[in-house]
Amino acid sequence: MRAARYHEYGGTDTLVVEQAPDPTPGPGEIRVRVTAASVNPVDWKVRNGSVRDFLPVDLPAIPGRDAVGVVDRIGGSVDSVGIGDRVFGLGGVTGASAEFAVLSAWAPAPADWSDNEAAAAGLASVTALGGLKALGHLEGRTLLIEGAAGGVGGAAVEIARALGATVIGTASERNHAYLTSLGAVPVTYGAGLSERLADLAPTGIDLVLDVAGSGSLSDLVEIAGGPDRVVTVADHMNAEPLGVRVANAVNDSTLLAEAARLGGEGRYVPRIERSYPLEEIAKAHAASEQGHVRGKIVVTV
Repeated sequence: MRAARYHEYGGTDTLVVEQAPDPTPGPGEIRVRVTAASVNPVDWKVRNGSVRDFLPVDLPAIPGRDAVGVVDRIGGSVDSVGIGDRVFGLGGVTGASAEFAVLSAWAPAPADWSDNEAAAAGLASVTALGGLKALGHLEGRTLLIEGAAGGVGGAAVEIARALGATVIGTASERNHAYLTSLGAVPVTYGAGLSERLADLAPTGIDLVLDVAGSGSLSDLVEIAGGPDRVVTVADHMNAEPLGVRVANAVNDSTLLAEAARLGGEGRYVPRIERSYPLEEIAKAHAASEQGHVRGKIVVTV
């Protein structure tokens, strides 16, 4: 099969598109003929070796964790999907940016989602849902999302709104109109945030979800009124000393199905900043590394 791979840890120049062995699904897994895969920050952090101490991979490796495609092979003990079904989902830390990918968690892709949108939904939706569920009941609550304009942040905004929360999202001023379009009240992050929030939410902030991992966690705890009201999906280093819960992304078909249901109802639409063909995956990784991505970056296969 045709695949993007890197044979050593390093920069985007290590990425090559070449022939690689076709993967085979094991028990509880499926294989899809990939139409698109997304690019997540974890992909280039794994590729450059900065997280190798706790996310080591066998080289050569195929970048990418989530994808959309048509099921073409089914592993043992799987009876919830059929050959030819269009699904989106998650595999291992690597393996998605190729003609074929093995998934261990999946859900039917909503008909109204394009392939690019479905490719963007996997990791973003399970990360957002994991964080939101850790916060508990959302209906009628005022939720602050730190870093709301990115892939996970945007998913969290729409899903939290669908679950009945009033959402305030932090972002740079250039992304305020974008957040408004998602249904959030935008606010600029950084110094003076608590004062700006006092004007936007005079009765206070009930809950906080941190998806930015920008070092603001202590300020967010103060804004929320205690660590029990804050969950982070990004700041593992500061969470434990502050008593803040961490919600890690998991390959969970139930969460993917919930995201798909909201997508089918038109209440969650994954947002795409730009797509690249597989041959330009180095450019896709470079764009992700530059940061300030609005929504997701996608690679088409």
